[in-house]
Amino acid sequence: MTTMNRFFGYGSLVNTQTHAYPGTARMTVTGWRRVWRATPINHVAYLTGEPATGVRIDGLAADVPAGDWSALDTRETGYLRSALPEGPQIYHIPHDLHGTPDDIRPILLSYLDVVVQGFLREFGEDGVARFFDTTAGWTTPVRNDRAAPEYPRAQILSSDETALVNDHLTRVGASLL
Repeated sequence: MTTMNRFFGYGSLVNTQTHAYPGTARMTVTGWRRVWRATPINHVAYLTGEPATGVRIDGLAADVPAGDWSALDTRETGYLRSALPEGPQIYHIPHDLHGTPDDIRPILLSYLDVVVQGFLREFGEDGVARFFDTTAGWTTPVRNDRAAPEYPRAQILSSDETALVNDHLTRVGASLL
């Protein structure tokens, strides 16, 4: 397969329990960072990527079998897909499609749990720390929905994984709702 039939996931797609795309491989992309953003199409924050000089983010590249992007495009509704210089496609929300700065929509803790669990499994605790350090927007409030997850691909975390998420949220000064 060509690199045009691969994607780079930097959030929930790092957690291979949330998809069955083959050929996953760890990858680092230069010139991008993650950021929590509001959009007019959802009541919660999205984790998106945006160009950022001098920043590198970890993630997973994976194959899109037969170049059939329809299922992944549906999963990533609200994002645009663009080619990276490294070859794979990246889903992101361009700045002009974000909500206004006063349009606060919370981060779902069940979503963040999935992301962190994926980074822990793929990149270890250092990778989790890099995830938090290369993600902006931690002033966005975090809604604790663990008891009744709103995120459609929520996963069960171990007590150690839950503690790791909580510790990093405290470290970045995030506020829980």
